[in-house]
Amino acid sequence: MSGTKNGRLKSLDALRGFDMLLLVGVGAVLRALPNLWDTPISVALANQVRHTEWQGFHLWDLIFPLFIFIVGVSMPFSISNRLERGGDRKRLYVAIVRRTVILFSLGLVMNGWLAFDFSDLKWTGVLQRISIAYFFTAIIVMNSQVRGQAITAVLLLVVYWLLMILVPVPGYGAGVLTPEGNLHAYIDQLLLPGRMYNDFYDEDGILQQLSSIAVCLAGVVAGQWLRLPKTENTKVIGLLTSGLVCIIIALIWSISFPIIFKLWSSSFAMLTIGVSSVLLGLFYWIIDVKGYQKWAFPFIVVGLNSITIYLASGLFDFGSVVNVFVHGFIDYLGSFKPLFWALCMLTAKWLLVYFFYKKNIFLKV
Repeated sequence: MSGTKNGRLKSLDALRGFDMLLLVGVGAVLRALPNLWDTPISVALANQVRHTEWQGFHLWDLIFPLFIFIVGVSMPFSISNRLERGGDRKRLYVAIVRRTVILFSLGLVMNGWLAFDFSDLKWTGVLQRISIAYFFTAIIVMNSQVRGQAITAVLLLVVYWLLMILVPVPGYGAGVLTPEGNLHAYIDQLLLPGRMYNDFYDEDGILQQLSSIAVCLAGVVAGQWLRLPKTENTKVIGLLTSGLVCIIIALIWSISFPIIFKLWSSSFAMLTIGVSSVLLGLFYWIIDVKGYQKWAFPFIVVGLNSITIYLASGLFDFGSVVNVFVHGFIDYLGSFKPLFWALCMLTAKWLLVYFFYKKNIFLKV
């Protein structure tokens, strides 16, 4: 198995790659299935790779919080390790700030920052949110032990819940959880500059950062658990058990604060923490404990260059490249065309990061 002290966890790279492949290609493949096989199963799979309209939970809703959870899991293997080896705290702080600024700036570039139309710029986004969660989580990790990290995560979710339930919104009152009447939407309208996701709120808005940081901290706790000198089976059981407990808590919590992806409600965050912990436990057991690693190679390739494939998917026109190879016959494929196109796009994106993998090129920020 790969070590948890000095080596990389292959299961963590694989889980990151699984998450990112689902986002940049596998989701499109599943959404194309009903065009070829219009069955209840294919329709159900296609629906799972679309966001819920408001309340509820789909697989697609898991992608972003799972990635943030994984960011947290990685921290004990980097920040905590360096602190334990006597690393310079000042240099660590500088590295944290540097990474935060780079991630946030890349997110702005993807939103059209270089067009210099700041009045219409969307200041929030995926990379911006990751950078904020990373920054605050890293600062907490630098100045606390695992117990404090776990307590902070819970407190953040409780504070978010109480704010959303108790603080009145002008014109709506307290505890309103509709798209237009909730506190999160009101705060975004009041404070966010530039363009928002819609007229009411932003999907990566201000109050949601509390949940993002909590999810990242939960990942840190999971990473700290994997570093402990315990048996591998104990670690797996701990991840699976804690994950199931979090899922149960989330379902109970949802009675008061429903599971809503677009708000990253506290129950939603707790649910994704639970599912992420279970997935980490399964990947760790299969790949690092049992040693079944060959099947995970496509995921590991992507996981080692997750930022690369994400940026490339947003900035590079893969469709034009794919079209060069398939334009002569794709229109003759009939109902198979959407699925074939999605498979080609997925393959093109994977081949890009595979090329980087073979050349030992890994984008780090």
